[in-house]
Amino acid sequence: MFIGKTKLMKPVIEYDRVYHIYNRGNNYENIFLENHDYQHFLKLYSIYIDTIADTYAWCLMKNHFHFLLRIRDEEEIGFFNSSEINSEDIYKKWETHFPDLPSQNFQKKPNPPEQFKHLFATYTKWFNKKYLRRGSLFTKNFERIPVDNEKYYTALIVYIHNNPVKHGFSDHAQNYPWSSYLTIVSGKPTKIKRAEVLSYFHDLENFEYMHRRSLVDEEENLKGLMLE
Repeated sequence: MFIGKTKLMKPVIEYDRVYHIYNRGNNYENIFLENHDYQHFLKLYSIYIDTIADTYAWCLMKNHFHFLLRIRDEEEIGFFNSSEINSEDIYKKWETHFPDLPSQNFQKKPNPPEQFKHLFATYTKWFNKKYLRRGSLFTKNFERIPVDNEKYYTALIVYIHNNPVKHGFSDHAQNYPWSSYLTIVSGKPTKIKRAEVLSYFHDLENFEYMHRRSLVDEEENLKGLMLE
C-alpha cells in the first residue's frame, strides 16, 4: 500500500496509492454554513469518489476538509457498466450526474482527477445557487499528498479526527459529528475501511487511546505537509 516517496509538490494522482486530500474555501471562506451543506457534500462524495477510492478517514470543517483515501487500481475501478449499476435507481443516479455518458451503455472508465473536479464543481454550483453567490468556492488545485509509511498513516488519521479539537470546535473527536471517528468506533455498516484502519492501531481500545493523546506528537509527524 505504502510506496514511493512523499513529495512536497502537488503530484499526479496515481492508481493504487494512498493520499491525504484536503482543501479550503477561497480566502478562508466557509464552505459549510448549515448541517444540510455537510450532508449534501457527503452525498456527492459518495457519488463521485466512492466510485474510484477507498476511504479511511475524513473530517469536514466550516472552511476546509480532510480525506485519507486510496485510489483503487484500474481493474478495481472498472467501467460504469459494472454490475453495481444494474438497478434503475443507480442508473438514474449515474445518468443525472454524468449526462455525457452514452444512454445505452456505460463504456467509460471514471478518471480519478476528473472525479474530484466533478465533486467540487457540482457542490459549488449547488452552494452558489442556495446562497445566491457567484464564483469559485474552493481554493484552486486541491492539495494531495501521497502517504507512504505506516507512522504517517496512523498519525494522519488521528490528526484528521482531532482537527475539530485543534480548532476549538470540540473537546474530543467523539463529540464532533462531521468526521469518520464515530463511524469507526461504532458497529454500524459503513463504506469506511473500518477493519483496515483499526488493524493499524491493533485494536479499538488503542485507536481510542491514541485519539485522547496530545496532538503535539501527531503534528510533529505531519510538519511541513499541511495546508493549515
